[in-house]
Amino acid sequence: MGKLQGKVAIVTGGNRGIGAGIARAFAGEGCTLVLAARDAARLEEAAAEFRGLGVEVLTVPTDITSEEQILNLFAATMERFGRLDILVNNAGAFDGGPLEELTLADWENVMAVNLRGPFLCTREAFKIMKEQGGGRIINVASISAQRVRFNSAPYSTSKHGLWGLTQVTALEGRAHGIVASCIHPGNVLNERRALRQTVADQEPMMTADELAEVALVMATLPPHVNLLEAIVLPTEQLYVGRG
Repeated sequence: MGKLQGKVAIVTGGNRGIGAGIARAFAGEGCTLVLAARDAARLEEAAAEFRGLGVEVLTVPTDITSEEQILNLFAATMERFGRLDILVNNAGAFDGGPLEELTLADWENVMAVNLRGPFLCTREAFKIMKEQGGGRIINVASISAQRVRFNSAPYSTSKHGLWGLTQVTALEGRAHGIVASCIHPGNVLNERRALRQTVADQEPMMTADELAEVALVMATLPPHVNLLEAIVLPTEQLYVGRG
């Protein structure tokens, strides 16, 4: 029996990249999945892969910046499965540039995806988990929350805020068996990076599946144990001494 057999998890941005890696790791341990993302076609492709691992998968096309669509996501989850054990707030956006050149639209887009979405999902998950006596919420932030880079004001600020949301969730969830954790990934190889990187500017990378091992540890710890924060990065990536 898998470590997550009988559990139900929502993974936002679960159709590609880090979200797909985490969903794949959870499916490998028998977890029932609810995948949420805007691209319905990619959702179905990912779902087909995970169903091949022998788990049930529900896809709910969702724009996580929309309160109405978030409410629909959680309603669909409860209608189909009647419970929610794990929420992974993974969907994210990056728009950057020099501070003096950033538009308000750039700033608000990143804040909407990286903070409003996780807040709305956390709020709805908290209601369900409080009623059922517990659950886990895993937020995917970034090492940029702690070691900033040039031209990353919206992204770094939003990820710092997500770490703050994690701590508040852990504090308010403590009395209800709700555990909140935060992963700060370094460089993860994804389609966007693979397309834009040349040999000359390539940085050390890890795969989404390698990062997902940490999310799986967080999800499978005993209920009374929490890995509150994890910084995960390629050994050779600049972090210590950066910033």
